[in-house]
Amino acid sequence: MVATSTIATLVVASAASLFMAWAIGAGSSGSTPFAPAVGANAISVMRAGFFVGILGLAGAVLQGANVTEAVGSELVLFPSGGGLSAIAAIVALLTAAVLVAVGIFTGYPIATAFTVTGAVVGVGLAIGGQPATAKYIEIVSLWVLTPFVGGGIAFGTAWSLRHEATTEERLVPLLGGLVGVILANIEFVLLAPGSEQASVARAVARAAGTPVLPSMAVVTLLAGVIAGGLLYLDIRADAAAGQRHFLLVMGGLVAFSAGGSQVGLALGPLVPLLGEGPTAAIPITGVLLFGGLGLLIGSWTGAPRMIKALAQDYSSLGPRRSIGALIPSFIIAQAAVFFGIPVSFNEIIVSAIVGSGAAAGGGEVSREKMGKTVLAWVGSLALAFGLSYGLFWIIDAVL
Repeated sequence: MVATSTIATLVVASAASLFMAWAIGAGSSGSTPFAPAVGANAISVMRAGFFVGILGLAGAVLQGANVTEAVGSELVLFPSGGGLSAIAAIVALLTAAVLVAVGIFTGYPIATAFTVTGAVVGVGLAIGGQPATAKYIEIVSLWVLTPFVGGGIAFGTAWSLRHEATTEERLVPLLGGLVGVILANIEFVLLAPGSEQASVARAVARAAGTPVLPSMAVVTLLAGVIAGGLLYLDIRADAAAGQRHFLLVMGGLVAFSAGGSQVGLALGPLVPLLGEGPTAAIPITGVLLFGGLGLLIGSWTGAPRMIKALAQDYSSLGPRRSIGALIPSFIIAQAAVFFGIPVSFNEIIVSAIVGSGAAAGGGEVSREKMGKTVLAWVGSLALAFGLSYGLFWIIDAVL
């Protein structure tokens, strides 16, 4: 009887996690990465939804471990160790998923990281956990800095691409080289043994048997030169086509990064439940694949509506401003994945879109829409915390 009850609870918790993954795929990770590219008419809405699902799945499997661990074990501290109970995980996941789903169907980008963080902290404190103050400082710092850093970089990039003193033939390849440098140094699960992670630069250095740091520097420089050189040749052949190709590549990289970051929001509360019994043998890649499939389904079934909202309702974007929006989005997303900090892709992309749009004049940015969005972000955090805390308290009192 006990075993049957445990399995049934785990099945319900897994279903709640899958629902959360669907909501994230349909919302933040599925809609935001290609929104600037759609706004610049570089790709259609339906094609964007298709590719973002596949790339999000790949990112979830290859890069999702850090944020998953953070959400599962670092948001609330328990003196006895461990994480959320099965009931607490179900309450947190369902609360956050419902709020995100409401945002999807009303057309407003609810910040997924805000809702999941608020829900997990709410149920965690309700079952007797202690606040993880140091982690909260890291998370809030990133959340507060994102609009200023992301929007500022987006503004500067878009302004530089439009300015008469700069030439796109040189600046765009330089940006491509920067992306190549970052790609060589982001970490992936499959490049290291077990559940460890390693970057392409480090993996090549280890395989070559040469001194690690000098070899990593050479690989990094080579990656930047190759990426920038290829883009330079593309721009020289056809400037408009080269911009469009770069824009699509950046959308794909942001989609990949979204999968690596956002899958942890769906799987984090579930992971502590998988550490005991027959599920303990499931590798982390298997768990990440489960969440990635949820993101994939969400992207294919629910993302087009939000892609349209972000691409057209916030700012009228051309290729230059779209590139300006995606560069900081990729950088911030990878920084969050590296440090294991849950971050809202809606916040990242919307801030970057507004920053790049402002480079052409603030009149193209919908202030009313932005005001409602910020209120939705703040409200979702408080509402998720209050609802999850209250629901668990009621369930605990009844049972």
